[in-house]
Amino acid sequence: MGNCLETSARVDSRRTISGASKGTNTNSTSRLSAPSALIIPTYSARSIATESVGTPTPRSDGQFLSPNLKAFTFSELKSATRNFRPDSLLGEGGFGYVFKGWIDEQTLAPAKPGYGMVVAVKKLKPEGLQGRKEWLTEINYLGQLHHPNLVKLIGYCLDGENLLLVYEFMPKGSLENHLFRTGGPQPLPWAVRIKVATQAARGLAFLHDAKIIYRDFKASNILLDADFSAKLSDFGLAKAGPTGDMTHVSTQVMGTQGYAAPEYVATGRLTAKSDVYSFGVVLLELLSGRRAVDKSKVGIEQNLVDWAFPYLADKRKLFRIMDTKLGGQYPQKAAYASATIALQCLNEDHKHRPHMSDVLASLEQLQAPPTSIRYSHMENIPAPSPVRRSPRTRRSPRTPSTPSVPASPLGSLQRSPQVQ
Repeated sequence: MGNCLETSARVDSRRTISGASKGTNTNSTSRLSAPSALIIPTYSARSIATESVGTPTPRSDGQFLSPNLKAFTFSELKSATRNFRPDSLLGEGGFGYVFKGWIDEQTLAPAKPGYGMVVAVKKLKPEGLQGRKEWLTEINYLGQLHHPNLVKLIGYCLDGENLLLVYEFMPKGSLENHLFRTGGPQPLPWAVRIKVATQAARGLAFLHDAKIIYRDFKASNILLDADFSAKLSDFGLAKAGPTGDMTHVSTQVMGTQGYAAPEYVATGRLTAKSDVYSFGVVLLELLSGRRAVDKSKVGIEQNLVDWAFPYLADKRKLFRIMDTKLGGQYPQKAAYASATIALQCLNEDHKHRPHMSDVLASLEQLQAPPTSIRYSHMENIPAPSPVRRSPRTRRSPRTPSTPSVPASPLGSLQRSPQVQ
């Protein structure tokens, strides 16, 4: 289900894998509405342990598992994956292993290799205690949520200690592989990068409309189908957002180093704007072709946000952070507009970050024909006040004088003191 990537913020040492799945074309620019009554099950102390105490332990197979999903037996999945043979292995991570398998499209029964529908089967490691909880979380959410930009969960297996999940197969793998793997696929052209960013934003906006915080948005969790349409995968860390008068959810800090929002890492207070920050990091990866955290670099260049920030608001210097693999083949205005969106998503004050619906609208404008952009609302927004860099913020020897952020549909940006 993609590559494993080292993680996490202060608490979690989990390594996640992105699921390989078979995709459908999601070129439509409209966003599906969130379900009107999304029900996330609650459990008694006897039936399942809570997040702070431990691992979920179901009382019975059918108590909480979604009726929308196929319940596979372990023997069926052994047959579908050819007994989990090593040559069927797609990836490995903290949750466990992911294997390629085949099932009949109509009956979902195991099929011979090369026949029927290709699927990705995620198998939990026996010792993966955190994985058991994430297995249940994934079923709870993906069993109810359906959207062209979310990976499709086909079924599950609960057979004693054997916990498995079955997904559609995404033949192009993860965005991470296409951006960073040496000697891997051909570099993604500009048009594909903006397409991926827009569709990932659409999936994230859909989750936020459903009052769900994704909590692990990163390149390895964005999967690509045969047409390079993007889908979000791995919902093990997803969390129901705040309700009523609550402004945030207090929770254990989990996620991935370099992607997690600074206020979340510092306080454990989770909001939808935490996902917006993570989206800004991924958008920066798409622009630069660099990882969020790269220990092979020196000094400030190890952290992508710290290194790139001084150049994002300067049209004349933006080229310094653009991916050299693009060979200069990208529209400068669109690149600058994308950098402006990333800059505002990365605002250290979460209250000043845009909503994902606003980010999506701006990215869709970049995909629209030039004639439709000419009279867009982007031109009617006054230029925000200059960025104010705190003296506590890490400095780069190449940091220019204080830049001015251009007009943007996402509102003004003020860089607040960095959380240490």
